[in-house]
Amino acid sequence: MFRGGPVLTLDGKGRITVPSRWRDVLMATVQGQMVVAKNPDGCLSLYPLPVWENFENSVLSLATENDAWRRFFIGSATEVELDGAARVLIPPELREWAGLVEKVKFMGVGSHFELWDSARHEAREAEALAQGRPEALRNLVIR
Repeated sequence: MFRGGPVLTLDGKGRITVPSRWRDVLMATVQGQMVVAKNPDGCLSLYPLPVWENFENSVLSLATENDAWRRFFIGSATEVELDGAARVLIPPELREWAGLVEKVKFMGVGSHFELWDSARHEAREAEALAQGRPEALRNLVIR
């Protein structure tokens, strides 16, 4: 289970360092093998390989009217690997699509991570807060 995370800086080659609190578990459980793909919320999702494979199988089993979504997710997916310095290279076309230039929010969201342009994430969060909490969350969130 991955939760929260820091704002990090992409290096000049488009690599981001995986936070130390997750490095060891990713190396021990998936040997650093991950998949990065577009997320329809405007960020990138970074999946440990087995988590991606489960998601991919679910997407592949959808009816043909979901072909556009199949192309969106699977067509954008790229296998990546943690290098010796615990960095992941984010492909240029995915960085451009998600607006990742320098400051990146590296956020654990359960079974995988989201990589957000820091300013885009702040704007999306402010937008969500302005809409108020949905009914389903009102009794779940501590006030």
